[in-house]
Amino acid sequence: MQKLFLILGIVFLLVGLLFPILKKIPFGRLPGDIFIETEKFSFAFPVITCLVLSVIATVIFNIYK
Repeated sequence: MQKLFLILGIVFLLVGLLFPILKKIPFGRLPGDIFIETEKFSFAFPVITCLVLSVIATVIFNIYK
């Protein structure tokens, strides 16, 4: 459990430091993501982004198993 928290802390630190660069990556705006926007309502369901992040997390957690 300690190893997991250490890894998550390092990941959060890196994301925080690299945030200006990371916000240019089109996560949340990939083809296949659903966006519905009207004058009074907006809805976002990032289907493909969720799948991509799930695959990445699965690979990372299986490496450090």
